[in-house]
Amino acid sequence: MMRTPLRPLARILDARARGENPDAIERENIRLRHEEMRDRARSRAEGRLFVLALAFFCAFGTVGIRMGVLAASDPAEPRSAGSGAQILANRADITDRNGALLATNLVTYSLYAQPRQMTDPHGAARALASIFPDLDRDRLVRQFTGERTFVWIKKRISPEQMQAVHDIGDPGLMFGPREMRLYPNGALAAHVLGGAAFGREGVHSAEVIGTAGIEKTFDARLRDPANQGRPLMLSLDLSVQAAVEQVLEGGMALMNAKGAAAVLMEAHTGEVVAMASLPDFDPNDRPAPPTSGDPADSPIFNRAVQGVYELGSTYKIFAIAQALELGLVNPGTMIDTRSPMTHGRHRIRDFRNYGPELSVTDVIVKSSNVGTARIALQIGAERQKAFLDSLGLLAPTPLELAEAPGAQPLFPQKNWPEISTMTISYGHGTSASPLHLAAAYATMVNGGYRVTPTILHGDAPARGAQVISSETSALVREMLRGVVTHGTATMAEVQGYAVGGKTGTADKPLSNGRGYYEDKVITTFAGFFPANDPAYVLVLSLDEPVETSGPEPRRTAGWTAVPVAAEVIRRVAPLLGLRPEIATGGPDGVTLARN
Repeated sequence: MMRTPLRPLARILDARARGENPDAIERENIRLRHEEMRDRARSRAEGRLFVLALAFFCAFGTVGIRMGVLAASDPAEPRSAGSGAQILANRADITDRNGALLATNLVTYSLYAQPRQMTDPHGAARALASIFPDLDRDRLVRQFTGERTFVWIKKRISPEQMQAVHDIGDPGLMFGPREMRLYPNGALAAHVLGGAAFGREGVHSAEVIGTAGIEKTFDARLRDPANQGRPLMLSLDLSVQAAVEQVLEGGMALMNAKGAAAVLMEAHTGEVVAMASLPDFDPNDRPAPPTSGDPADSPIFNRAVQGVYELGSTYKIFAIAQALELGLVNPGTMIDTRSPMTHGRHRIRDFRNYGPELSVTDVIVKSSNVGTARIALQIGAERQKAFLDSLGLLAPTPLELAEAPGAQPLFPQKNWPEISTMTISYGHGTSASPLHLAAAYATMVNGGYRVTPTILHGDAPARGAQVISSETSALVREMLRGVVTHGTATMAEVQGYAVGGKTGTADKPLSNGRGYYEDKVITTFAGFFPANDPAYVLVLSLDEPVETSGPEPRRTAGWTAVPVAAEVIRRVAPLLGLRPEIATGGPDGVTLARN
């Protein structure tokens, strides 16, 4: 039984007292409530319809705008999304200290085939073999007509080759985008840059990874998206590098050498301004590592960093500087130079007979093995070893090249006898790289502060430990200047630029390590300029040079490495912003560049 809800009694009695019908009043109240409910429902429905209409308008507007953009843009072939992990293909540029481009990226394409979509496999194979002569037509036919559904044809093609493949018109031949590493300067600074290759590869992208040199050392930094593509700036100067390589190549040919190396370094910061090794290669097409023979004969071998050689008389200045620092001698101290010097069954000889004695200065200027050996005996093995270690000559250099850690200098490991002390003092019985020598000479002439070589350009590094005093460094500079003015390196003098340095001629060891060749040498010149305030150090080395302009072949550094080094300085000094020194007040009023 349904119960009708009771109406308020007070309202009924009040309505009857006024002569009104309570039922009519109730119906009117119900009608008004229903109308209010309908109005609220209508408002909600109208709001929903408005929101729905707005959503449809935005959706159709977006589709319309997209259609307009596609209609106005160039047509492009659609690409399907690849599965698997994303391949990061972007790689930052590498520049020299002035922002000149050394390595960058180039967008190109790869070529692949989907045989099941091909209409004429035999015709396509024949056409591809004519476009790419290195491809085997019969092999392509077997691949296109076999069970394979995917075939790589070329990992990298040129725009001209791409157009030629387009003209074949077979729908089964397809292209995938690639980002390849490009070295716009070709072989210039090849051993510093190293090279790059493809790592993980997909149809639509490929991973570029460093394989050698700076590319390998900073591979993670060059690929890191967090760096936002900021270029890696090296300490090299592109114009100076080009000049060094050009002169070195000409000097290598002129002196009939089989190889050459050069390092140009800032004397105070250790930044390498130029580094060259010949023969070289094009990093755009880096050769494969040799599988047999001497690795040093390969063009990818970096003689300036990886090559460790006996550097001959260039080491003599280290013994003299240490003796000066210890107070054992002074520049005028007379040294017994009677030749030969006998030590047990060993005999040490000078290149010429310099008489019974020479001053310490003349021991360097005339390059006396005997005089240097006698000074080394005063120093002793332990102090000599510690001093060479403080110059960085007994450990690999920390240069930021992948090859540098493997260049371990050679020296007596367990026992350092007196005979080794004597021979090492004039650069025999120990081996180091031209880069080691450049850093050690920078320490010698910059006031005595240890130099750490670097290939990166940046803020001035913190000054290294002081190996010798500034007074000793000044004496060393004066002695090495004398080597150029009236010693064994007179051909190193460059008009307008005072040069100091030391020659070194070392017999080349036999490949079996048992003795030395009689007619093969490594010649080296280690120099610095300007001599009064050294800014740069240059080390230049030639492998098996022979100077043949005279009646007899000449192989010493003074005739081979020195004139090439002088030409390098003559070419690069203006590029480095060094002004020539001018001597004025001549008798005829003529202004001349000072020698």
